[in-house]
Amino acid sequence: MDISASVSSDRERQIIEMFNDLGDKSLPGRMGIRIVAASPERVVGTMPVEGNTQPYGLLHGGASCVLAETLGSLGSALQAGPGRVTVGIEINATHHRAVRSGLVTGVATLAHSGRTMSTFDIAITDEAGRRVCTARLSCLHRDAVPGGAPAPA
Repeated sequence: MDISASVSSDRERQIIEMFNDLGDKSLPGRMGIRIVAASPERVVGTMPVEGNTQPYGLLHGGASCVLAETLGSLGSALQAGPGRVTVGIEINATHHRAVRSGLVTGVATLAHSGRTMSTFDIAITDEAGRRVCTARLSCLHRDAVPGGAPAPA
C-alpha cells in the first residue's frame, strides 16, 4: 500500500517504513500488523485474524490489545517527538464482537497530549466496519538518555 498520501512529513513516512520492515524481529511484525497511516494525532493499522486466534478460532482478545498498544504507542512516540521515548503505562480494552477471519483495522485517535503523557482512544473494526474492540492506551513521555541507553525507570 502506498503510504505517501497518508502521512504529513518525511519523518512520519520513515517511521512507518521502518516499522513495517521489522518483520519477525518484533511482536507486531510476527502478528502481521501493518501501519497504513500515521501522524501525531491519528495512527491506522491492520492485522490479519488468521494466526491471531484463540483455541475456538476467534480473534484473541490479547491480539486486539497488541494491535491497540502498537498503534497508540506509535502515536505517542510521534507526539513526544525526537529525543524522547515513550512507555505504555495503562491499557484497557472492551471486546464487543467475535471475528473468525479477514483483516481487522485499528484507528488510534489522540485523546490527550501533554509534555509528560499522551492518551489514545483505539477503535478496532472488522472488514464490514463493525466495532470489534474499543481500547484506551496512556503512555509516559521521557527524555531519551544520551548515547542511546534506555531511559531510567
